[in-house]
Amino acid sequence: MTGAVTRGLLVALLIATPALLLPGVAAQTSQITLLFALLAAVLTFVEYNSTLPSLVEFRNAPPFNRLRFVALFFTVFLICAILRGKTDPTLLTGALTALGTIIGNAMDFPYSPVRLLILMLPEDAEGELVRTLRTAAGLAYLISLCAMTSFLLLVRVLGWPTRHGAFNVWVNLPRFDPTGGGDALQRLQRDARFNIAFGFLLPFIIPAVVKSAADLVDPISIADPQTLIWTVSAWAFLPASMIMRGIAMARIAVMIEDRRRRVHAEAEDGLQAA
Repeated sequence: MTGAVTRGLLVALLIATPALLLPGVAAQTSQITLLFALLAAVLTFVEYNSTLPSLVEFRNAPPFNRLRFVALFFTVFLICAILRGKTDPTLLTGALTALGTIIGNAMDFPYSPVRLLILMLPEDAEGELVRTLRTAAGLAYLISLCAMTSFLLLVRVLGWPTRHGAFNVWVNLPRFDPTGGGDALQRLQRDARFNIAFGFLLPFIIPAVVKSAADLVDPISIADPQTLIWTVSAWAFLPASMIMRGIAMARIAVMIEDRRRRVHAEAEDGLQAA
């Protein structure tokens, strides 16, 4: 229960971070943010306090979800720090802005995800908004790349998830039904390839979808700081999360294949001994 409460409070803190750090947040916006933070905290507590699987995948296979949470939290926090530095500059906000500007400029080339994200802005967007979006995008993309690289090292070098004991497919993959038809191994491999491929394409798809939707409805202006924070965070986090999920499912597929091979070899040895 203590772990579930801690996770719930951390999720609430993540959602409330922009309202806590950004200056001049309206009272109505703060109330709505507080409501969403409390709701997310309750849902997280219920999920992790239960012994039965529900929605969260890899719940008992740390540090998969911890790594994703840390990546999202740092993305939101650092973009908030950059935006806060425009009114209350500090040495930290200046360093983060410089780092994000360097990475954003390096990745802002034709047909790149950062360029497509900038093209999502209206044609009459101010230059300061363009530079801010490029800086935030560069920093968010760096964090997502670090998260994916860290998880890949955990899988390849440290042998995730076997170092934490037996892997329970029912608890850690609640939405995967091994008896749903077809070979479970092939389905895992197919889902892994789909998640990795779609994760690579998502940074290109999200700006295009938002730009197309802008022609049909009147969207919330991305010039709003909180809108910019969550848009850029989702743009960087969702693809990284899907790629990490694909890597994890591919790893589970390898474990199942190795287990089948060992069982088959033991059965053959038993027949030869008999």
